[in-house]
Amino acid sequence: MGYLYLFVAIISEVIATNLLKATDGFSKLIPSVECLIAYVVCFYSLSKAIKYMPLNVAYALWGAVGIILITVFSVVYWKEQINTPTIIGLGFIVIGTVLVNVFGTGH
Repeated sequence: MGYLYLFVAIISEVIATNLLKATDGFSKLIPSVECLIAYVVCFYSLSKAIKYMPLNVAYALWGAVGIILITVFSVVYWKEQINTPTIIGLGFIVIGTVLVNVFGTGH
């Protein structure tokens, strides 16, 4: 059950972050309201997820998967550029997340 809540938290956080860019500094009403709703869903779901799983595991997965998905969206949808150091940094995030999940004391 924790992983289902975590999945909802990750997806809603990615949606909210993309909407954050669409709000244009919270100057557009509809994207701003949608963004805030998505963040509420995100943090509610994350709070539910940590009832079923260790905080360090949930947060590592939430952060890592969110960053990777947002990077993909920023390149594909927002046409932003990434470079080699960015890709290396994302690799380190993945490695760190794997280490936390495999060797963390929360299991």
